[in-house]
Amino acid sequence: MPVAPPTDLHRRGFLALALAAGVAPGLVACAHRRSWRSDPFALGVASGCPRPGSVVLWTRIAPAAEPAARESVSWEIAADEGFRSVVRAGVESAGADSAHSVHAEATGLEPSRWYWYRFAAGGARSVVGRTRTAPAAGREEALSFAIASCQRYDDGHYAAWRHMADEAPDLVVFLGDYIYESAPRRNRVRTHSGTGAAKTLADYRARYEQYKADANLQRIHAAAPWIFTWDDHEVQNDYAGDRGQDLSPAFLQRRAAAYRAWWEHMPLPASMRPADADLRVYDRYDWGRLARFHVLDDRQYRDYHACPPPGRAGSTTVDAADCPELLVAGRTILGRDQERWLADGLARRDVRWNLIAQQTLMAPFTWTREGRYWTDGWAGYPGARDRLLDTIVERAAVNPVVLSGDVHCNYVCDLKRGVDDPPDRVIATEFCGTSISSGGLPQERVAAALPLNPHIRYGRADERGYVALRVGASRVDARLRVVSDVLDPDATIRTAAAFSVEDGKPGAQRI
Repeated sequence: MPVAPPTDLHRRGFLALALAAGVAPGLVACAHRRSWRSDPFALGVASGCPRPGSVVLWTRIAPAAEPAARESVSWEIAADEGFRSVVRAGVESAGADSAHSVHAEATGLEPSRWYWYRFAAGGARSVVGRTRTAPAAGREEALSFAIASCQRYDDGHYAAWRHMADEAPDLVVFLGDYIYESAPRRNRVRTHSGTGAAKTLADYRARYEQYKADANLQRIHAAAPWIFTWDDHEVQNDYAGDRGQDLSPAFLQRRAAAYRAWWEHMPLPASMRPADADLRVYDRYDWGRLARFHVLDDRQYRDYHACPPPGRAGSTTVDAADCPELLVAGRTILGRDQERWLADGLARRDVRWNLIAQQTLMAPFTWTREGRYWTDGWAGYPGARDRLLDTIVERAAVNPVVLSGDVHCNYVCDLKRGVDDPPDRVIATEFCGTSISSGGLPQERVAAALPLNPHIRYGRADERGYVALRVGASRVDARLRVVSDVLDPDATIRTAAAFSVEDGKPGAQRI
């Protein structure tokens, strides 16, 4: 329940009370001390869902601190790092039914400015996080942000997050696979917790707890607000709608547990708390009149995979000639309601750039001259991709740029209705970022297939990192940031390649 900061008339007495209690003014409500088993804020802080006048602030009281069934957690957000100008404060009730997570909505903020925030409970105080609001509607202000995805804990270290935090982006856009549900594996650089794959709410909560304990991940969460979507590994590899890869009749129960745990651990509004196995996550975020993010969900509403392996569901690689189902035009990866929602948003002409943030590679990628495709990405739903590209053309969408992840490769692609169409038929540009840590395909295999995919301007499977983008009125610049060694916690970083897209000219140019 948000409360206003003290008025100037009462500020002196309020400050005296705060100083006597030994805490900052906005945290007086939780100044009572208690004995914690360990740091209650060991999982860090985060912010997300930036709007012109609001952000969502998150923390979770760590289980190791042994919280009571319910704990009062106070928060404050200030216009300065020293918290001399607290602009909003509040107290939230964090209960065991939500893993003692806090989803505080700080409203009434000024557009286009940085803020600092923190939490307190039982005499303990969190680290300070930094966040910001989006520009007001009608304002055109430059934007720097990064896209990232796929941070499998046992595949490597998170040096990429440390470097991203050092670059101080305005925003982080996360495109899915925040956790991996899979069982622990031996002889890894790090080991997943537990004894098997995550399937229950307790399992998923424990897996998030392990990931969020990483110092570099905490650092980037505290450095900037995030916009989120999910992919498959937040639930189960290659799930499609209401069907899991193993065809378990209990899959919807598992999905409900996974969705609940995902919400609990992200800076998302309390109003998004899922009540069952469904949760709408697709949404729009405006950066003034410069850019609009259309954030998609290609998991929850998709049709089942075409031509799955016998006895199971999920993806495979198929020859198009042997899988007629693949080419059925009406198949969808977004669901019809989301397709219509996206079409309506792309028809609006009040921003300069339309940034479509979604999970997986949209450009077609064939492994053979005859046409062999992986069925989990958009290549497994070519009719859906054609409809989207047709929508972009028919609605005259302004400067569409697709932002993707999932495939653990860096790809820069020209999106065209036909891959052999000439350069002047490019409809949109796609930047598909590699993984933060998750392993990729052998580079030799990808390199051998690139000549069969001339619409792909850049392709590397042996790079781990993120894509740093800068959006201005005249162009979008993208730098493919790559760590020196994902197995090295102190890895350095470099720019492997850089591309730009000019206003009114779809297609990426190397710079």
